[in-house]
Amino acid sequence: MSFAQVYTRSVVGLHAPKVIIEVHLSQGLPALTIVGLPEAAVRESKDRVRSAILNSGFQFPNRRLTINLAPADLPKDGARLDLPIAIGILAASGQLEPEVLSGFEFIGELALNGELRQVTGSLAVARAIKAERLVLKLSQSMNINEQTPSEQSHLVQTPKLIVPADNGREASRVDGVTILAAQSLNAVCNHLQSLADPSGSYDCLEVVTPSPAPQHVGYQVDLADVKGQHHARRALEIAAAGGHSLLFTGPPGSGKTLMASRLPTILPDLSDEDALEVASTYSVADSDYDYGTRPFRQVHHTISAVALVGGGSRPKPGEITLANKGVLFLDELPEFDRSVLEVLRQPLEAKQITISRANSQMTFPANFQLVAAMNPCPCGYDGDTSGRCRCRPEQIKRYQDKLSGPLLDRIDLHITVPALPIADLQSAQAGETSKQVRERVAAAHQHQLKRQRKVNNELSPSEIDEYIKLGDSEKQLLQLAQQRLNLSARGYHRVLRVARTIADLANSTDINSAHVSEALSYRSKE
Repeated sequence: MSFAQVYTRSVVGLHAPKVIIEVHLSQGLPALTIVGLPEAAVRESKDRVRSAILNSGFQFPNRRLTINLAPADLPKDGARLDLPIAIGILAASGQLEPEVLSGFEFIGELALNGELRQVTGSLAVARAIKAERLVLKLSQSMNINEQTPSEQSHLVQTPKLIVPADNGREASRVDGVTILAAQSLNAVCNHLQSLADPSGSYDCLEVVTPSPAPQHVGYQVDLADVKGQHHARRALEIAAAGGHSLLFTGPPGSGKTLMASRLPTILPDLSDEDALEVASTYSVADSDYDYGTRPFRQVHHTISAVALVGGGSRPKPGEITLANKGVLFLDELPEFDRSVLEVLRQPLEAKQITISRANSQMTFPANFQLVAAMNPCPCGYDGDTSGRCRCRPEQIKRYQDKLSGPLLDRIDLHITVPALPIADLQSAQAGETSKQVRERVAAAHQHQLKRQRKVNNELSPSEIDEYIKLGDSEKQLLQLAQQRLNLSARGYHRVLRVARTIADLANSTDINSAHVSEALSYRSKE
């Protein structure tokens, strides 16, 4: 046999399309050629693979080798193709039986001594295999009567993925895919040879047992750490219940960052599918993630627009995608470059970001909650009763004008956080814990999902008309507010969404004037 096919996956954005590695041995001077848009790490794999094969006790074929990575128009990067390329070479040279490769997919980086090293994106690969299998079974089940018995039995086969040992636990979180973890190329080959020769003395790889999902997600911080600041705590609860964005304004040390970091602790627990989606994103980005928790991303004000929203020659996820299903916190908001802040306007509305380049286009999820914090003036003490602010009016105006009106209009809740006197801080009792607040937030979430199958902040204008009904007194109140607060159409809709959330927290079916009044109190005043 001088030809072999091996299946693997590339990672493009957050997706993992299938890649077929075709290996052909032919006569001619010894050479190894890789075609099919390989990038640098893939082109360099020829040297790693050669050494790994030799150091694992196999023969590297002394012939002309051509390796094609299909589809040819899909760019391939990363060292995850090392293992499938090595398996393809061994199968094409007759050192492995090609028939035993059926039903397997492989990913893994090879060390020169044949050991397997961890790669990024293993969870995304496992999820892609499962999704493709479900689509295949659905399409084939529609024509089940036209299939042969062997084809029908193929429908119930569970796909198998061989990964490095360090990726085993991560990939095993996806049910419906058999995950086999290996320490080395030798271990993989022994497993494949045991399938071809069951009577031989070959060691088989063990199936990785998935770790049980945590029953209760634990956070290192708690809302009970926040003393006083009842108005800000109330706004934080409303933001969590409806998925609203939030802006804290107050002097240094008033607790803005402290409260922002507690928002994930009062959000409802992620569903299994959402937790897998978040974990898959962090797997691709090669970042640490505590499985099941809500992401909390705090970025520095020197961040670039590309790092915030994603991009690059081959688009990669940015901070807003890493904050998907969680919280993005921007501290010292006016210190960010204005061009960086303006790129948030579209993702805040669309809940996703599309990055377009000359040769590719990628869409990343960006369903995050924005929490921002700022000082009222450059020194931070404008309005303080001590009178220590020395900022001139033009300085304060220049400082606040760093934030554009369209961006501020997209933030639902504008909260002033006053400094808490030391005496009050010492005598204040501990507030409610995150668990207590989360129970109310989760109940409000259930009201929303039962009524409209989404949180209030995601309601479109047409859905607002359908699910948010107002009485005459509430309509008159909003008309008066529109004149005094200069509400835009977007601001009007955001007030309605916040009022609906306040009513849900009160377990009220109807929205009354008190709910609308409270929602209006959180809007920025001209």
